[in-house]
Amino acid sequence: MFVLTGCETFSQEIKRSRFHAVAGPVVDEAAAKEFIAAHGEAAANHNCWAWRIGAAYRFGDDGEPAGTAGKPILQAIDGQKLDNAVVVVTRWFGGILLGSGGLIRAYGGTAAACLRAAEKRAVVATLTARIDCPFADHARVRARLAAMPDAEVTAETFHATGAEMAVRVPEARAAEVARLVTDITSGRARVDVI
Repeated sequence: MFVLTGCETFSQEIKRSRFHAVAGPVVDEAAAKEFIAAHGEAAANHNCWAWRIGAAYRFGDDGEPAGTAGKPILQAIDGQKLDNAVVVVTRWFGGILLGSGGLIRAYGGTAAACLRAAEKRAVVATLTARIDCPFADHARVRARLAAMPDAEVTAETFHATGAEMAVRVPEARAAEVARLVTDITSGRARVDVI
């Protein structure tokens, strides 16, 4: 899964109709609606759009035949495995009818080209590991965790016999982190993955 790091635009002309796409990141439905309102062109014939935020999604055809604009835009978002993304494709009619298939290709293709040009960042599923280790092992465990580029100590509390750390790690590396801590401390540390 990926998210957009910023806004991107793309324009093309298809049979004298101008298509202009704007894509951007959003965090919720309200932000998606604001983006759509801000990037729609009042002078254009159609401002079609789609967004996906987790399992939620919406799309709009803005006067184009049903399923020929918003749905292909959503398919472009899903085809590039994007989340928290919105795309608005504006069309200025050029006088030549494109037909249903032509509209689907034009809207979906314009959105896809815009999204391909956009900068993306991979979203990595993480979880929290709680590590309770004795004072004698604390510095060594902390140093080894700091050397891991994808592990982050998010909280640390001290108690009478040692320290408890909350560490955010990629889900795929949780077992590796647990083994590492167990090996470093010869089994003296307790690791719970949440």
